[in-house]
Amino acid sequence: MNTLKNADFHNSSKKNILSMVNLRRTTANDVNFHNLIKELNNDLRARYNNLSYKFDANITVDNLQTVVLGLINDDAVGCGCFKEIDDSIVEIKRMFVNPYFRGLGVSTSILTELIDWAGELNYTTVVLETGKKQEESISLYKKYGFSLIPNFGPYVGMADSVCMGKTL
Repeated sequence: MNTLKNADFHNSSKKNILSMVNLRRTTANDVNFHNLIKELNNDLRARYNNLSYKFDANITVDNLQTVVLGLINDDAVGCGCFKEIDDSIVEIKRMFVNPYFRGLGVSTSILTELIDWAGELNYTTVVLETGKKQEESISLYKKYGFSLIPNFGPYVGMADSVCMGKTL
């Protein structure tokens, strides 16, 4: 991604920037998704001093058909996906926006698209896990109606995990 050509975004109004964000539904095989996941992994390593990678198996999203990319000027700047837990519940995973593009509404657009997509597929509940050190994520999820829930599945007993859920 060439962030220099996008440098004027932070001088634009938020409304103008949101109109520049394009969303694309894709799969976990998308090279742009892989590149953003590498950035996410580096971000998590830095936040958690490499400790976050003791639960790699819990974050695997290989072969998912439900990935959303956020693009600005055809550059993938954010992503998210969801996977089925059961017939009525999906888990949002791997939400990430490149730090340069945070605060511009990209994560909001991606989250909204993921929730809408889950609803289109007749899921009734969306859950997610994030980390205690990801306060900006927790704030975003609360703003969009997610509530704290007991840690579920592989996150039970993980002190640094925060689980949230929302009924559609």
